[in-house]
Amino acid sequence: MFAKALPSILTVGNLFLGIIAIILVFEGRTDYAAIMVIVGMLLDGLDGRVARMLNTQSEFGKELDSLSDIVTFGVAPAFIMYAAVLSDLGTIGWIITGVFPICGALRLARFNVQDGVPGYFVGLPITAAGGILATFALYYASLPFYVLVIGMLLLSYLMISNIKYPSFKTLGLPRIVYYVSALVILIIILVSLFYPSQVNKLLFLPLALYALYGLRRKGRPYKRFFRKRKKTDNKDS
Repeated sequence: MFAKALPSILTVGNLFLGIIAIILVFEGRTDYAAIMVIVGMLLDGLDGRVARMLNTQSEFGKELDSLSDIVTFGVAPAFIMYAAVLSDLGTIGWIITGVFPICGALRLARFNVQDGVPGYFVGLPITAAGGILATFALYYASLPFYVLVIGMLLLSYLMISNIKYPSFKTLGLPRIVYYVSALVILIIILVSLFYPSQVNKLLFLPLALYALYGLRRKGRPYKRFFRKRKKTDNKDS
């Protein structure tokens, strides 16, 4: 019985961390709020794999996962950015804060009703976008506010775009990876207690590279177009 409920327990754990992240934002601890989002990412990556491993996939689990994701990776990161950067912008800050979770909800709705491309996500997954935004917000002291705002709007666009991102969910992993993942989660929590902002900033880099990877792939057709056009112009001349 417990084995069948394990994926849902992980999903609820993800939701709980999102709620704690929002509470931490209100407490003025955006650094620890970002940690909750990152740990939520790890739980979100595990619940689907555990469900497939135990053969307990269900529509209930799928819907619960989406509802949890919109809180942990949509609302919580938007609140982190609002507290760190957008609160001084007044009504404009409210609007920008709302755009991110709205795009995340649209991304999740499309994912649930449309057939995807095998091996790829269409649009930046909200899990990655939320992790990027939560850690990106911690650069508020070293980056101009408009860079952070543009980055947030770019992430919002990437979620609802048709850009393809590689999916790692279908990769077969040995069982030991799940035990190692639990250990990694514990290590991240312990290290983050002492160096929260530094850990989050380091985690931002690989996540940002994933988002930029999709933009790089999107730009390839245009590069080929301009190369062909250049060759045609050279032949005509």
